[in-house]
Amino acid sequence: MSTAAGRTGVRARRDLLRLPVLGALLRHRWGRLALQLPFLIGAAVLVYDGFTGDQLAPRNLATVVPWVHVRGILVLALLLGGNFFCMTCPFTLPRTLAKRLSLASRRFPRALRGKGIAILSLIGLFFAYEWLNMWSSPLLTAWVIVAYFAAAFIFEALFSESAFCKYICPLGSFNFTYAAVSPTQIGVHDADVCRTCVGKECLNGSYAAQTVILIDQIGIDGAPDRTHTHSPQGTPGCGTLLFAPQIKGNADCTLCLDCARACPHENVGLFTRAPGAELVRADAAPRRWDSALLIVVLTALGLVNAFGMVPPVYPLMQAIASASGLTRLGFTDRLVEGIALALIFGVGIALVVLATIAATWIARMLTRTARRDTLRAAYTAFAPALVPIGFGVWGAHYGFHFLIGFMDAEIVALIQVIALVGGFAGSMWVAQTIAARLYRRDALIGLLPWALVMLALMGVGWWLFSLPMEMRGTIVFG
Repeated sequence: MSTAAGRTGVRARRDLLRLPVLGALLRHRWGRLALQLPFLIGAAVLVYDGFTGDQLAPRNLATVVPWVHVRGILVLALLLGGNFFCMTCPFTLPRTLAKRLSLASRRFPRALRGKGIAILSLIGLFFAYEWLNMWSSPLLTAWVIVAYFAAAFIFEALFSESAFCKYICPLGSFNFTYAAVSPTQIGVHDADVCRTCVGKECLNGSYAAQTVILIDQIGIDGAPDRTHTHSPQGTPGCGTLLFAPQIKGNADCTLCLDCARACPHENVGLFTRAPGAELVRADAAPRRWDSALLIVVLTALGLVNAFGMVPPVYPLMQAIASASGLTRLGFTDRLVEGIALALIFGVGIALVVLATIAATWIARMLTRTARRDTLRAAYTAFAPALVPIGFGVWGAHYGFHFLIGFMDAEIVALIQVIALVGGFAGSMWVAQTIAARLYRRDALIGLLPWALVMLALMGVGWWLFSLPMEMRGTIVFG
C-alpha cells in the first residue's frame, strides 16, 4: 500500500493531478482562476438580473439559478466528484487582492475558531430563506450575493487565514460536511518527503515579495545540490491551515489545490478513494462538540427546511400564533410569521439534537461503557454516521426542485425514495462500523438506539416527501 493510502486509510487508486490533461489544468498556476472566472461572470449576471430584471421569481436568473439549479448540481458534484463548488467559488477571488492590502497577519480569534458561528450562519440562512421568501425575491438574492463577496473580502483582508471559508460561510460548512461522501481527497505520495521538507509550502505557500532561494539538500562537498525558490509568482499556502500529510478527510478542505501547486516536490495529490471512507475512521473527525453538532444540525435543517414547503406548516404556524397570543398583540403578519417559524426551526433542531444525545446516553448505559467513555467521546464518535442520511434528505429535497421541471413526478418521487433509503443504508453501515469499534461484542446493543434515531429520520423524510411540495421557481422561462 502506498504512503498516500496509509495516510487516507484507504487504498489510493489514482492521483487525478497526474492525469495528462486534467492534471495539467488543475496544477497550473492559473488553473483555479480559469475555473472561477465563468462562475464570477455568472454571479455578475445574477446580480445584474436580480437588481434590474423581472422581479417575478420564475422569470429571473437570480432566483432560478441559485435556488433551483445550483443546489441540485451541488449535491451531484459532492457525490460524484468532491467539493468542486468550493474549488470554483467566485467569492474567494478577492483573496489575493485582500492579502496584498492586508496590513496585519493576525489569526482569527481563538475563542471563535470552531464551528459555532458556522452552525448559527446555517440556521440563519435557512431561516431567512423561509421567512423572507428569498426564493421568490430576485432583489434580495442579489443582495445576498453582493454580501457574500464583501464578507469574503473583508475577512481575507483582516486575517491571515481564510476565516470566512473555514469558520463562517454556511455554503462552505455544508460542502465540508457532505464532502465526506465524496470519492476524492487530498493526500501525499510519500510522507517521508514531507518530513524532510524545508519550507512546508503546502501549508505556508511559495509566495514571496522578493525571490528567495531555499536549500533542500546539501551535497557531499558541503554545497547545496538541491534548491527551490519562493517568488512573486508563487502560490499561497492552504487558506484553512491544513498540512497535507496530516489530512485524514475533507473537512475544512476547499479543494483549492494551492497545496499541490505550492509543493516544490510535486508530492501532494488529489487521490480517488472509496466514497465515505473517512466516516469510519476513528481519527478522521475532531472529537469536539461543535464539529459533531454541525453534522446533527445540518441533518435537522434538511427536514425542517423541507417541512417549511409542505401544507402542514401553515396550520401549524397559525396554531402557534393563536395559542401564543401573537395575533392579539398588534404585531405585523411578517413578524408573527417569523416568530412562529423560529419556534418551528428551534423545536425541530432541538428534537433531533436531543434524540441523538439520548441515543448516545442509552447506548453507553446498555453497553456499560459510561465509565470508560464520556458522553462527548461517544457522541462525537457516532455523529459522522448521520452524514449519509442527512445527505440523502438534502439530495431528495434539492433533487425535487432540480428535476421536477423536466421529469415526471413519479420518477422524481422514485429518485427521492432511493436517496432516502440509500442515505439510511449508508448511515447504518457507518454506525455499525463505529459500534463494532466502540462496543465490540456489545456492538448490536450499542447500535440499536442510533439505528432507531436514523430510522425515525428516514421515516420523517419519507412522510415529508410524500406530501405536495411547493415548486418554488421551477417554472420554465416563457
